[in-house]
Formats: sequence, C-alpha cells, structure tokens
Amino acid sequence: MNEKKMQLSDYMALLSVALLTFIGIMAETALNVTFPELARVFKIALDTTQWLTAGYLLMVTIMMGTTAYLLKRFSTKHLQLAAVVAFIIGDIGSAMAPSFTILMLSRLLQAVATGIATPTLFHLVFTQVPREKLGMMTGMAGMIISFAPALGPTYGGWVSTAMSWRALFWLLLPIAAISLLLGQHYIPAGAGTKQVSFNLPSFIALALAMFTWIYAFSLIGNVGITPKFYLLMGLALVLFGIFGWLNFRGATTLMDLRIFKHYEISLNGVTYFSLQFINIGLSTVIPVYAQYTLHASPLVAGLILLPGTILGAVMLPISGALADRVGFAMPVLTGSCLLTLGTASFLFFQAKLTPVWIAIFFILLRAGFNMTFANTISNSSTKVPVQSAADVSSIFNVLQQFAGATGVVFLASLMAQFENHGTGSMAMRTYMGGHVDFVMGFILALVVLGANLVNYHFQYHLGKKKEA
Repeated sequence: MNEKKMQLSDYMALLSVALLTFIGIMAETALNVTFPELARVFKIALDTTQWLTAGYLLMVTIMMGTTAYLLKRFSTKHLQLAAVVAFIIGDIGSAMAPSFTILMLSRLLQAVATGIATPTLFHLVFTQVPREKLGMMTGMAGMIISFAPALGPTYGGWVSTAMSWRALFWLLLPIAAISLLLGQHYIPAGAGTKQVSFNLPSFIALALAMFTWIYAFSLIGNVGITPKFYLLMGLALVLFGIFGWLNFRGATTLMDLRIFKHYEISLNGVTYFSLQFINIGLSTVIPVYAQYTLHASPLVAGLILLPGTILGAVMLPISGALADRVGFAMPVLTGSCLLTLGTASFLFFQAKLTPVWIAIFFILLRAGFNMTFANTISNSSTKVPVQSAADVSSIFNVLQQFAGATGVVFLASLMAQFENHGTGSMAMRTYMGGHVDFVMGFILALVVLGANLVNYHFQYHLGKKKEA
C-alpha cells in the first residue's frame, strides 16, 4: 500500500470522484417514491416503472464488470472525465424526457457513469491512501455507497412533492459540474495506461447472465414462480458458468476471479452480496409498504429512512477508524449482530409497525450494515497484493450492485405478487408481501452473521499460525 502522506490534492481528487459516485448512486433510488406518478404520466403499468431502478442497477453492474480492464488501460483522470460527461448527458435527457423510453435510455446512460465512477473511487482509495488511514478512508467511500441509495427516497419524496419529479435531475447538475472541475484539476493524469486487451466474449456472457437472472426475478410479480422462472434461472447459471470459462480463455481476464481462492475473500464476497441485497432491497420496499399499508404520504415514506441513513453515514468512518486500531473483527461482528437484530425487529414486530417504529428499526439495521459494509471490502483489500487492488475494487463493486439489483427486483416482485394476486384490501395484500420480504431480510442477515463468525475465526487462527 502506498506509504506517502496525504496531500490536499489527494483529498480533492477523491472528493471529485466521491461526488459523482454519490449523486449517481442516489439517483438509483430517488425515483422509487415517484413510480405511481410516472405510471400515470407515461401511461404505463406500475410494474414497468421498477425497471427505472432495476435497469439502472443492472447497467451499473455490467459496467463495473469492465472497470478492472478500464483502470489498467486508461488513466483515472480520463475515466472520470468520461463518466461525468455521460452522467450530465443522461441527467439532462432524464429531466427533459418526453416518453418513458427516453427516460429509460437516459437513466441507463447515467448508470454507465455510476458504473465507472464507483470502482474508480475505491481504486483511488486502495492505491493512494496510506495503510494506517485505509480503514477510515474506505469507510468514507463506503458511506457514500450505503448513504446515497437510502437517501434517494427521501430526496425523491421531498423534491417531487415540493417541485416535480423532473427537478430531481436538474438539482444534480451543479454537483456533476463541480465533480468535473475538481477531477480534471486534481486527479493525476499518468496512472493506468497498460496496453491490455479486452475480453469481449466473457463480458457478453456476463452481461447476458445478469440480465437473464434479473429478468427471471422480475416475472414473479406478475405470474409467480413458474417453470419459466426455473428455466431462466438455469439459463442464467449456465451463462455464469460460460463467463467463468471464457474469462480465463482470452488474452486477458475480465475480472481476476482467482482472488476468491483466498478463503477469507470468498466469505467476504458472500457477506458483501447479502449486505447490499438487504440494504437496497429493503430501502426500496419499505417506502412502498409505508404508503400502501400505513397510508403514509410519499414524503413521510421517504423520511422514514432518513434517521437510520444519517446515523449509518456517521458510523461508517468511525467503524473504519476502529478497524484501523483494533482490527476488522470487532466492528464487523458487532455490526452483523445489529443487522440481525434490526431485520428480526421488522419481522417479529410487523403487526406493531408505525412510521416511528420503522424509523427506529431501520436505525438498528443501518447501524449494523454500516459497521460491516466498508470494513468487508477493506479487509479483502489487505488479503491480496497491491497490484490486485483494481480486481478487488471491480469485483466487489460488481457484487454489491448486482446484489442491489437482485434485492430490488426480487423483493419488489414478491410484494407485487401479493398485491396483484392476493386477497383482501391493498393494505392487507401489501402487508403479506412485506412479511415475506422481511423474512428474506432476516434470513440473509443470519447468513451475514454466520459467514463473518466463520471468517474471522479462520483469520484469527491463520494469524496465530503466521506468528508462530
């Protein structure tokens, strides 16, 4: 890890990419509370509007599959320029969209920018930050990834209520412009210019696998789990297998999956996926649950998430600094327990839920999530040589975005299945769908807790052997 002292220019370079990452990820979920309005404006089915988030997340994930190559082939400065220009064009297109098709295409262009910016941010952290500050700075980067999507519904609810859904995009333009100016002034120009080829066949296989996977889950809302679902899931798994085979057959690898030969990184991968599934999935369905079951307004439904979002954002750099002092095990395991407690509260006290109780339980969930999230990728970065930092950044960011897309579509589709085909009032149907979603969140929280208990038990004994 780079042992130089951090200069003001280093912080400004990180800030430039952090700003773009923040607004890009916040844009993922900002439209969630406006779905009923967009369905009316563009005269489309409510289920179709979920693709504005799911499609965004999927495109981000696909782009992240290219960043290990991009970070080696192009300078960080040029990547930041391409990303911010793509975001600005997509943002203006979204704000002025005359149809759902134009809005969807513009959102996908924004997603391309986010898919480049997010791994670039972590790459700068892993390569420019001294080891003694790695936990804190990774915590700051993780704060953006976890804070932004949870803030999205609050931002979307407030702006769409006070102004319009189009204003959601116009208000992001000045921040994108600041990112552009800072990045082109402070980001070093010379890094990452290796002459490497791009493994196009494996990229196509990965993109097809991810799309097939997400599309299969999206069908649940309308038709439930049918033979077609199992067929598509089987096809997705085959395509993932083809990707893995092609990935090592070209002149270069799209992503160096060999990092998963490290036992601790494999377990961290399971943790990272499960964490973001819970985070993005529940952050998407909770506002819907609040509106339909508790009859909250879009503004209140968005604000429900705000206390937990703010507290979680504060805890991220603190838990990162704690990891720098005492190691990763303490904050990660403590966070895993809090996450389990938070998801269990939603499940076992569902009948008592009010907007206030949702806010309180979400604080528990977010506190646990944020103590665990950034420290998981940070711990992984310490288990590989520095030259593999780009692969850790790319692969783990692919995992978390793919998990987010899966969480949004799966949990939203489960809720939609009850809303579309259940019995009773809409409030009762949404209640039942929410119950299944809370079960899923609790199960995955248990997976996180179990994986981390095994992981840090293994790391502790491995460290003892090395000392001996």
